[in-house]
Amino acid sequence: MAHTFEIYKDKAGEFRVRFKYNSEVMFSTEGYSSKASARSAIDSIKKNGPGAETVDNS
Repeated sequence: MAHTFEIYKDKAGEFRVRFKYNSEVMFSTEGYSSKASARSAIDSIKKNGPGAETVDNS
């Protein structure tokens, strides 16, 4: 699959999620204290992401 969500532990021991497309990291999240919270972030992105507006602050 060309795109994936990846849960990993950072140097501080927190769980983070990164979204990869063709092995390139497109974004990563803040740190979470539990893996369950990281999984919830993925679920939220999947549910709410398609309808999100684009804000151009340039």
